[in-house]
Amino acid sequence: MKIIHYSLLASCILSSTLFASIDADSSLSQDHTYENKIEKKPDIQIVDGWEFSGDIRTGWVQYEYQNAPTGIDLGGNIIPTNPNTNKGHIDSKGLYVMPKISITSPKNSRIGAKVTLGGATDFGLNDEKYGTRTFVFDPAKRKSYIILQEVYLKYEDKNHKLLAGREELSTPMIDADDWYMFSNSFELAYYAYKALEDITIAGGYFSQMAGVWDSGADNSRGFDKTQFNSMSEVSYIDSADKIAIGDKGIYTVTFMYNDDRNHNVQVWDYYAEDMYNTLFIQYDYTNKIAGFSYDAGLQFINFKEVGYLSTAAAKTEEIDYSIYSARFDGNFDFGFNFATGVAKFTDGSGQGTTLGAFGGYPYFANGMIFHFFEAGSLQNAASYKAQIGYDILDNLWLGYRYTYFDLDPNFSKNANGQAQDAMKLNGIRLSYGGDKGTYFTGTYEDVNLDNEPNTYSLRLIGGYKF
Repeated sequence: MKIIHYSLLASCILSSTLFASIDADSSLSQDHTYENKIEKKPDIQIVDGWEFSGDIRTGWVQYEYQNAPTGIDLGGNIIPTNPNTNKGHIDSKGLYVMPKISITSPKNSRIGAKVTLGGATDFGLNDEKYGTRTFVFDPAKRKSYIILQEVYLKYEDKNHKLLAGREELSTPMIDADDWYMFSNSFELAYYAYKALEDITIAGGYFSQMAGVWDSGADNSRGFDKTQFNSMSEVSYIDSADKIAIGDKGIYTVTFMYNDDRNHNVQVWDYYAEDMYNTLFIQYDYTNKIAGFSYDAGLQFINFKEVGYLSTAAAKTEEIDYSIYSARFDGNFDFGFNFATGVAKFTDGSGQGTTLGAFGGYPYFANGMIFHFFEAGSLQNAASYKAQIGYDILDNLWLGYRYTYFDLDPNFSKNANGQAQDAMKLNGIRLSYGGDKGTYFTGTYEDVNLDNEPNTYSLRLIGGYKF
C-alpha cells in the first residue's frame, strides 16, 4: 500500500534510523509516522565531507474535550471546568514552530558522527491556559526550549552496525513517534549483525528518553518531559514504584527475517528492568498481482510485569495481558488504497500503564489521532479499523478512517462509574510531500464515547526539510 511505503520513507528521512531492516521495511503500521513521502534534497556540503541539514516544522493543533480551562492554581497547574469530564483532559490549542539543525561528519574508517539541535517555540503568542495537551511544551512548565536531541558515533560496514549516543529511531515498541510535532529521542547503545542472508540479529540498551507526548515523567517531582529522563521515569507506572525502582533502562534483542519478496518476520523482546517485559511478534506476507499489491499481517504482543513490579510491594496495577491482531492492506496501481485491522485484548490488566509507552504504536486498529486514551479501559476489549484512501497526485494522499472500539463495560467506566460499551472514531487526512523538501499533513478526527461528551481534534502540521 503506497501510504505505508510513504510513511516508512518519511521515517528514514526524519532520522538516520538505527535498525537496518526497518530502513526499508514496509511492514510496520502506517501509524508509525505522521508524514507523507518527502523528496528531501541532498544535505548541504560544508567542507571536506561535513554536511549540514535541517527542518523548519510548524503546526496548529487543537484538542476539544468540552472541558475548558478556568485558570491556573498556585502550583502552576491548569484547572479544568470539570475534573471528571473526559478523564479531566482540558481543551488545548496553539501554533508552534520547531526548528532543527544537524551536522553530520564524513566517515573515517567506517566511523561517523552526527549532532542535532532542536527546539520548540510559540513566540509567546498562545494562551498559556490552553497548553496542557498540545504535546509540544512540557505541560507543567509550558515554555520554549532547546534540546541536544542527537549526538552519536556510528560504525557500519556490510555485516555490522554499532551505535552509541542520542538518536531518533523507529522500532515497534520504542519509537520516535512524529505524530506529535516534536519527535522522541533516546540515549542508547546498539549492535546489529547482518552477515546472514535475509536475517538481522541485534541487541541494545535504552537508558534515557526525551519526548513530551510519550514521556510519563512526573512533573510533580520536578521532572521535565522535554528533557532526557531514565526509561523507568518516563514509563507510566506509579510514581511510588518509580522511586522504589530508581533509574533503570530497557534491554532489547531482536531477530528479523525479510526475503524482500513475500515474507517478513520480526521478533522483538524489550526487558524493562524491574518493570515489565514486552514481547512483540509480527509476520507479514506481501505480494503483487496484476496491478494490486497487498500486505496480510498477523501480530502478537504480550506485556508481563517483572522484577520489583511483580512483588507485593508494588503500587502499579498488575501487568499481565496480550493483544492479538490481524490486518489486510491493499493498493491498486491507479491510486486507490485501503487498510483494515482488528485487535483483541485479553482480560488481563495493565493497558493503561503500558499502551503507547515510549512512543510505540504498532497496533493494527488505531484511530488517526485518538487511539485508546479516552476510554476507561481496554481490558477484554476489541478494536476494528477500516480505511480508504486515494493518491490524488504522486505526492498527495486523501483518506478516511473509521475505528470502532468494542469495550467491556465491566472494566471500561468513566470517572463517575458509568459503564462504557463502545467508542467510535471518524478521521480524515490529507497528506502532501513535495519534491523540494516541503511537506504538510492535515488531520481531523472526532470521538463518540459512551457517557462522555464528544471530543474532536484538528492537526495542521507542515514544514520544509533542507
